[in-house]
Amino acid sequence: MSSTSSRSLLSGNEAIARGAYEAGVTFAAGYPGTPSTEILEAVAERYADSIYAEWSPNEKVGFEVAAGAAFAGARVVTTMKHVGLNVAADPLMTLSYIGVVGGFVAVVADDPGMHSSQNEQDTRHYARFAKIPVLEPSDSEEAKEYVKFAFEVSEKYNTPVILRSTTRVSHSRGLVSEEPRLETGRPIHFEKNPPRFVPIPAWARPMRVKVEERLKQLRQDACKFPVNKIIWGDKSLGIITSGIAYQYAREVFPDASFLKLGMPFPFPDDLIKEFASQVKRLVIIEELEDFLEEHIRSLGIDCVGKSVIPGIGELSPDVLMKRKALIEGSSTEIAEKPTNTKEPLPTLPARPPVLCPGCPHRGVFYALGRLDVVVNGDIGCYSLGVLPPLSRIDTILCMGGGVSLAHGMDKALSFNRHTSDKQQKVVGIVGDSTFFHSGITGLLDIVYNKGTSTIIVVDNRITAMTGHQDNPGSGKTLLGEETFAASIEEIGKACGVPNVRTINPRDVKTAVAILKEATESPEPWLIVAKSPCPLHLRAASGQPLSVDETVCKKCNACLKLGCPAIEKSGDNISINKLLCAACGMCRAICPAKAIG
Repeated sequence: MSSTSSRSLLSGNEAIARGAYEAGVTFAAGYPGTPSTEILEAVAERYADSIYAEWSPNEKVGFEVAAGAAFAGARVVTTMKHVGLNVAADPLMTLSYIGVVGGFVAVVADDPGMHSSQNEQDTRHYARFAKIPVLEPSDSEEAKEYVKFAFEVSEKYNTPVILRSTTRVSHSRGLVSEEPRLETGRPIHFEKNPPRFVPIPAWARPMRVKVEERLKQLRQDACKFPVNKIIWGDKSLGIITSGIAYQYAREVFPDASFLKLGMPFPFPDDLIKEFASQVKRLVIIEELEDFLEEHIRSLGIDCVGKSVIPGIGELSPDVLMKRKALIEGSSTEIAEKPTNTKEPLPTLPARPPVLCPGCPHRGVFYALGRLDVVVNGDIGCYSLGVLPPLSRIDTILCMGGGVSLAHGMDKALSFNRHTSDKQQKVVGIVGDSTFFHSGITGLLDIVYNKGTSTIIVVDNRITAMTGHQDNPGSGKTLLGEETFAASIEEIGKACGVPNVRTINPRDVKTAVAILKEATESPEPWLIVAKSPCPLHLRAASGQPLSVDETVCKKCNACLKLGCPAIEKSGDNISINKLLCAACGMCRAICPAKAIG
């Protein structure tokens, strides 16, 4: 640490942004996705004078624009969560062949335990697949320093580099040394050289050879990299670990010897062999997959890993403490309880996830509940439409999948339908940001292949689920600048959708009528349910509503909205004025007109 540095308490994501600043990054792009979102937000908020930053329509675009900037010599960072790397995998694989000019770091945040994700993935496998290095910090200070080291590796070895974070590293805080920014002095200019940048087969074949040569050199050099280090302790137990798992293991086994792999791939074989040869019992502690264990076993080294360490869900000190005797080899049973003596915290009442009071999506799902249709959902706040009492989502796959699933299901049902069968009606639902992310191509597919699905875009004018980030339809950039606001309706017309309608989802009666017309039509429809997110507006639509108990018939119709502001005590219905957003949907569906 420099004598001129100061220290600040930063989250892992803020530290990654700080590392990008100190490393001399001038270009950053990505797509919001928990737990990675705050990285670009911190860049835009704190370092906009030095780093240009933008939200891209999806991770593939973010990866590609960052690659273009790196080809011109800029140091660049692109950010995404683990499922976003699936979207960006196509350019990742080829950029590994082409290499970079300016340093290129892809920050990918995994989500063990699926706190806000539809699956668990281990991004280290992508690094091995693409044959590029992956770095894995274990705290905020390392997150900042590893970003800087990643750029050194990227430019020295002409390779993109992945920095793998996880939810705990991204969102926990630690003291971070803040040091001066590095100015690379490299001119930003693209030097034309087609054999270097154009991977047609004749030129890609020698690129492939260079990838293997680079990987071999990195494997040798990784044994000397400062991020990979042996910490000697009691040699009766040796632990190989990386990332946040190191912090947990160090807490539970403070006296053990450790091989801490800040760069778990390429595998530093000689360092692994050196460490393994000097410990009595070797244990591999890693979060999610047996990535290290599988390779270490392939070296002919006896070790213990996933037979005692769970491969599903998030690790923690408590998880390791329960398995302490198993890991040490002194028992074959998992302890019933952690061995610490802390009093357990009182159990809090369960709070199921629910759409917010006044959420306009609620009107769409209530309207769909009046129709006999199959609803293909998508990734966003509106995923909560699957839960009671709305219960109006039947499938979810991935971002943009709501559109494509609807078309595939519609085609399969119509193609295999017997003449006497009634055709099931199919609806697809996506959010506005998801539509721009990967819904447009599915919509185009419906029209091109003569589908009849009804597609609903629930347009709340913002990327709500990840914290109200702007998108191509919001009219503002990440930097807060006014810009062109893309029209979902006009895009639908450009795709050839013959029926495009805009509705206010809070007008439940009209929403039901238009959805009924659309789903009974033999043509495809695009319905844009447009109403702003009340949390983003930070204002109610009017005065809180109330129930006139003298008029209320206690029919419970209003409860079918699933609004958390509507409460029932015994037979009585009331509206919590502290929660009510005055959206009026409950008033619209009350048959007794008791709400006003």
